[in-house]
Amino acid sequence: MAPLTKRKQLAGLAVWLVVSFVAAALGGAASVEAGPFYAGLVRPDWAPPAAIFGPVWTVLYLLMGIAAWLVWRVGGFRTARTALTLFLVQLVFNALWSWLFFGWRLGALAFAEVLLLWALIAATLVAFWRIRPLAGALLAPYLLWVSFAAALTYSVWRLNPQVLG
Repeated sequence: MAPLTKRKQLAGLAVWLVVSFVAAALGGAASVEAGPFYAGLVRPDWAPPAAIFGPVWTVLYLLMGIAAWLVWRVGGFRTARTALTLFLVQLVFNALWSWLFFGWRLGALAFAEVLLLWALIAATLVAFWRIRPLAGALLAPYLLWVSFAAALTYSVWRLNPQVLG
């Protein structure tokens, strides 16, 4: 495969960032009323305020898009099909969590789903690392945040069975 021109590299970066932020928007659509809903839930003492989530997720989606772009740059989708497919699948599950928890208020399913999401992120991180270690490293904060989110999901679900089933 011929080396990518600067223009193609920038176009590729734009595409992977758009893909990542489309997933953010799809999940965000379920979270429009999340602030008041989250504030009304019984939360553990270690739960962050709602205002923390937006900035953290923005940085994480930016890092995800850059990581996917770095992997894509190595040889395109053909060369990194498994890694990039894992990336796309985990984005779907990322967006789905917001619908399960905030949109449909299904705590048990949201918790089970976040565990699956965690496994998909871990698999994506390893696949990215094998192709481009920096890309895998860029997913590490995401994996750590989803680890925290899994614990928070479980705690909030168990503290609010009347609201989250």
